[in-house]
Amino acid sequence: MPLEWVPVSDRPDLLADPVAKAVASLDVTVKVAEIDPALSDTAAFCERYGVAMEDSANCVIVAAKRGGQTRYAAVMVLATDRADVNGIVRRHLDARKASFAPQTEAVELTAMEYGGITPIGLPEGWPVLVDENVTRRPFVVIGSGVRRSKLALSGEALVAATRGEVLALTI
Repeated sequence: MPLEWVPVSDRPDLLADPVAKAVASLDVTVKVAEIDPALSDTAAFCERYGVAMEDSANCVIVAAKRGGQTRYAAVMVLATDRADVNGIVRRHLDARKASFAPQTEAVELTAMEYGGITPIGLPEGWPVLVDENVTRRPFVVIGSGVRRSKLALSGEALVAATRGEVLALTI
């Protein structure tokens, strides 16, 4: 069964609440497709729906710590790449320590489902760091805030939609 991409305005029911609110105010083209939630993880999704790994981007929530304070950020990298969280990301966020946020924390803070977290609709003030390789993609698949769907947009539209900072983030 191929993916049926439709404008997000046609299927807001396929988005987490904060994502639906955020996309309603965007001036970029974003599409959504319903998927089997059991296949939300990137490798399973790409295999089942015939999407190339380099056309899929993962969002990881990073907890950056310094001086007893924790700040959060979203990091977007292609599914074929690995983010340098302990080096580039940590230094960019001016943190003493940076690590992936614990699953329960990420879910609670974003109001999104684990395996569907997306940079669109994150809490106010969270930086979104986008690897430069993502920006080069004319079509990139990302989470929708829930496991039962995916969003698609261009890498440039992703940066515009999130006011993301473009950096070389991969190892």
